[in-house]
Parts: sequence; structure tokens; C-alpha cells
Amino acid sequence: MTITPRRLPLAALALALACLAGGDEAAAQFSTGGPGSVTPQTPGTDAAPLATEPQRRRRQMPGGAATPFFTLPDGAMTFTPQTGTNPALMPSMPATPTMPPQFSDRAAIAFDARFRQGGQYVRDGLHWRVFADKPEPSGAFALVAESRDPAPVFALRPGGYIVHVAFGTFSQTRRLAVGETPQRDTIILNAGAVRLVGKVGERDIRNARLSFDIFAGGLFEGGEPRLVMRQAPAGDLIALPEGTYHVVSVYGDANATIRADLRVRAGQITDATIHHRAAQVSLRLVRGAAGGEPIGNAAWTVLTPGGDVIKESIGAFPDMVLQEGEYLAIARHEGRVFNQKFQVEAGKDQQVEVIAR
Repeated sequence: MTITPRRLPLAALALALACLAGGDEAAAQFSTGGPGSVTPQTPGTDAAPLATEPQRRRRQMPGGAATPFFTLPDGAMTFTPQTGTNPALMPSMPATPTMPPQFSDRAAIAFDARFRQGGQYVRDGLHWRVFADKPEPSGAFALVAESRDPAPVFALRPGGYIVHVAFGTFSQTRRLAVGETPQRDTIILNAGAVRLVGKVGERDIRNARLSFDIFAGGLFEGGEPRLVMRQAPAGDLIALPEGTYHVVSVYGDANATIRADLRVRAGQITDATIHHRAAQVSLRLVRGAAGGEPIGNAAWTVLTPGGDVIKESIGAFPDMVLQEGEYLAIARHEGRVFNQKFQVEAGKDQQVEVIAR
């Protein structure tokens, strides 16, 4: 496996995160002026007005079905958070967030996020949620406000809240105490990205036949591995918290599997190339002699020399990807059984004929 860490171009990472979040409009805010160049949208000088959200809706925090639902209680005064921008991103904006006069009973609470302490600001791919810090009788927490703005400003009444921000596969939660004065808070994500590709020799593997399972922690760190992402597509940027990960690369649907550890660093893209030692094999049952008339509708089993079943298939010409090594192909047709030993060498695709005599 070849791993090449480099500094993270913000535009590239943001596009990947926008895909993970299922949103395209966020990615449209970025320029294409070169690596690392970002052109944020320029807001007007006046604060955007607050709109009214639907009175009742349900939300679920990231993390799976075990996480409780969060609801807005009936009769709650809901709103869409005001769009705000961090002054470090837009120097023309005031350092202290403000609210329109109609929200004089609330404080303006501004947030932004950095890739690491003292690092660059995250300019896209964020999903912010603010919850009441006391559960309802049902056990759920009321969702007070949310935003996908990179640096939102929330209008919140004095009290306690829980702030949750999601960034690709990474999420972070913190408690927030709101008084009568405006606040500005920066959340450190310590996140980067990884791009995984596969090769056989010098030849790239088609992405449609290649996937990756990503687990938190290295192979030899001990403990139960925690799945972070299953069947991650090859070639995509995948946002991850900084740390060590164990990657299982699967080529095809038989036994071509490679495992490797890699390190993701905050604010960097880690390019990792997984080198498979495998080849594509096509099986054919022919009549009489090599090159003879092909016979269809055979039942196939591919075994190792030790008798382990690698792949079973039904059809005239099954194709499969096999790890380098020795195999036995068995074909069953009309109550008769035929077999053929064959050798697989990395990168050498072949057609194996089993002769029905």
C-alpha cells in the first residue's frame, strides 16, 4: 500500500463532504481557481431576516437507530437560524454578532469550526443542531434550531442548550450556557480526509469492482474494531477525524482482499493506494477438447487445494476475481462432474476451460 499525505485543499474536501451530506448547493460556493483557493459567497451588509419553520417536525441525531429522536414541542416558537459569517472569513463583518430588533429578548450566538487548533476554517459540509438541554417527558430533547451554514448565528433565549455539529463521518457535541450578551464560539474538529484507490500491478482497478471497509483504530491496537464506513467507494474523498484507521479492501466478490493501516491527519488529504495481487478469471465448460463447443447452464464451484470453497456460480461463462494462488474448478452438468486445476498470477487475466469428455 502506498500512502501519500499532503495538505488538504479546502475546496476538494468540501466537495467530498457535500457529497457525504447529500447536498450539492454547498459545493457551488467554491471557486475553481486552483488547489486550496476558496471564494465564499459575499453576503449583504444587512442581517438576513429570520423565517418561520414548520411548527412540528422530527429529527434524529447521527449514530444509528439506537439514538433517541429529538422533537420540537407543540407550541414552541421555532425559526430558521440567521445566516452569519465568521469575521475571519469575511473581514467586513462585525466581530460581535447581532440580532434584528424583533428578537431583542434573545442573544446572538455565533459558531464556526476549524480543522485543527489554529488551523483553517471549515467552509462547507457542516450541519449544526441546537437542542434544549432538558429532556421532554418522552425522553427526547427539543430541537431549537439548525443550520448548514459554515458559520451560523443562532438567536437563542437565555438558558442551557446542547450544540451538535456533524462533519462528514465526524460529529461533536458540547453544552452551551446562553446569557443576555452575544457570544462567538469556535469548535475544533481535528479532521482530515482520505482517498482510497486500488491497483493490480500498474493497472488501476475499476471503481465498480472495488470497495473499502474502514474501521477506527489500527490492526494491532487491540480491542474490538469499530466500523466507521462500509463499502466506501474508491476514488472519493472521505472525511474522517484525525487518527489511525484499519482499511479492508475488497476487489470483486470472491477472495481478493487486502488489509492495511493508515493515518489521517487534521487538515490533510491522505492518498492511499492498495495494491492487490489478483486477476480476473473466466470459466468455460467445453465439449470434447480445448477450444471445443461451449456448454451452458453448468453449476460451478471454485476450491482451494485444501478444499475451501471460494466461489459458487451457475451459468455458461462465470467471471470472478481471485487472489493469486492455485485453485480447482469443478463444473456439474446433467449429472456429470468435470474439474480442472489452474493457477492465478497477479495481473494476468485468463480464461479457464474445463473439458467435458
